[in-house]
Amino acid sequence: MAQKILRIAAFLIGFILGYQAFNAGFNALTAVSTFNLTQTGINAASISVSILGGSVFGIIFYIFTPMIIGYVIQFNSWMEGKLRVIPTQDIVVGVMGLIVGLFIAALLGIGIYRIPWIGVYLSLAVTLILGYMGVSVATNRKDEFSFIANLFSRQNKGEEPFAEKTFKVLDTSVIIDGRIADICKTGFIEGVLIIPGFVLEELRHIADSSDVLKRNRGRRGLDILNKMQKELSIPVRIEEQDFEDIAEVDSKLVKLAKKLNGKVITNDYNLNKVCELQGVPVLNINELANSIKPILLPGEEMKVQIIKDGKESGQGIGYLDDGTMIVVDGGKNYMMEKVDVVVTSVLQTAAGRMIFARPKAYMEKYFNEVK
Repeated sequence: MAQKILRIAAFLIGFILGYQAFNAGFNALTAVSTFNLTQTGINAASISVSILGGSVFGIIFYIFTPMIIGYVIQFNSWMEGKLRVIPTQDIVVGVMGLIVGLFIAALLGIGIYRIPWIGVYLSLAVTLILGYMGVSVATNRKDEFSFIANLFSRQNKGEEPFAEKTFKVLDTSVIIDGRIADICKTGFIEGVLIIPGFVLEELRHIADSSDVLKRNRGRRGLDILNKMQKELSIPVRIEEQDFEDIAEVDSKLVKLAKKLNGKVITNDYNLNKVCELQGVPVLNINELANSIKPILLPGEEMKVQIIKDGKESGQGIGYLDDGTMIVVDGGKNYMMEKVDVVVTSVLQTAAGRMIFARPKAYMEKYFNEVK
């Protein structure tokens, strides 16, 4: 409905513009024409030509309006995608720098504009240059505008100063994983979350990939960042510092964490080992997930659904709600059923925790036979 209204409005605008343009053109033509026409004939011809021109312009505007609307929507989506990863305080600081730059340019332009021949062009050039310089200087020195950052910070007044907090550097894998946002909401992570510019650039490349799976992962990562900036109670900062002499993103992460005296948050096993070798503290999300799984001791009872066969004869496999695998010896007879089992042993591996159990009925029968 809105598109139809816009097309009708565009037709009317096109008709008015065409009518005015053709009317002015016809009047100018008749003024220099040698044809001997009466005033009535000139008026009739002028109206006819103007209506024809207005109709042509209106139809052109009507036809091309959907295309223009499509381009506007695409540009709006592109702009939103670029802006959603930029912190609000950065945008505010940039706008303030632009205003200051334009104000200085306006003051200088009063005198420059009066210069003969080149005054107008020189004034325009000065305005563009000072506007750009205002944005550039303000954004590059945004850390010094602490009073502006405090306006948008969700910190309480009793908290420690921004500069004294510990820095947590996020890598690409942990952003795409998404669990970091939920962990931060619980309040277990404190300090300032640092999103390196090269990690953000890697996410953009992944989001623009021709591979559907990679593209979806990249877009998920950008959505997670947007969610973190809007919903988290701790500061999230984009760190634009890059290390041009280093090609590997993991090596850049380690060097940035060293420079900030911070910690790396990741779920990448290889990056975890590199950080340990470099002496950089690392927080591994997978290790955290494994450590908070419920502890089960031999002899404890639980109810589990057997969903598939195990590797050994007669074994059945089930899973807890957190994904922990339970190997039930003799569980094959209870396939696709919920059965009470008794834990016999727990094995901790690099991949996670495995629980071995037997059906409770089997254990009761065994103890009765022993007695």
